[in-house]
Amino acid sequence: MTLEEWDLTVQVESPVDFTSMSYHGCNIRENYKSQDLISYFDMLNGPTYTNLIRHFWVRAHVYDRKAAQLEMDEKVIIDPSLAGKSREEIGLEPFTCTEIRSSIMGVPIFISQEVIAYVIRRASEGSFKDGLDNNKKSPWNEIVNHNMFNTKKKGACSDLTMEKKMLLKIQNENLLPKGGGSDQPSLEHRVFLHFFITKEKANVSKYIFKHMINLFTDVFGKQEGLVLIITSRIKPEIIGHVVQSFSEKKSVRSSNS
Repeated sequence: MTLEEWDLTVQVESPVDFTSMSYHGCNIRENYKSQDLISYFDMLNGPTYTNLIRHFWVRAHVYDRKAAQLEMDEKVIIDPSLAGKSREEIGLEPFTCTEIRSSIMGVPIFISQEVIAYVIRRASEGSFKDGLDNNKKSPWNEIVNHNMFNTKKKGACSDLTMEKKMLLKIQNENLLPKGGGSDQPSLEHRVFLHFFITKEKANVSKYIFKHMINLFTDVFGKQEGLVLIITSRIKPEIIGHVVQSFSEKKSVRSSNS
């Protein structure tokens, strides 16, 4: 499916004033300090470049193990003598990790989990729970319900305390943007919120990167109603970092040639 820039809905992260919230009785700064994310929220006061973000996403694709294997298969189809050889022997760079790849003004931009960790100034480490898919039999249901609603049964968002409502709001707007739709978060997102409530270190960069991948793949799986929710402040920071790294590598190559 062809993605056009005007098809994209850009969700701008909201600046968070922890001091003002604390003054009004909602002290949640420590929840984010325990996750080493205070510098990330300082970044949200920066400028927004929505056109740059749209330009990036319309040219983006996910480069994973499947794409890397397809890349090798295409080389073998062109030259059958390459069959059985490694990526390096074929002349390809080794596959290291899944990336979202695109380009801006001819400069390749590769976003990975490690790049996000660098930009949000926070190590890519901590707890991460994947593949829950709203499984009603998962033991995580009882755990997150206890921490969110003080009961074994799932409650409504309206039953949350003021602090937990704000934690969920910030998660939906600044960490794992979901736009409109249901107010009820998925089990995976509730587990992510659980880590913030309990101050258990979560692998935030991994959660953000997986959320980007899911949003991107969901869009291309739709046949109509094409909408992609993308964050606008973290992406320019990422793109700026990648462009700088690309320029440095190009400079090194030039000096060695």
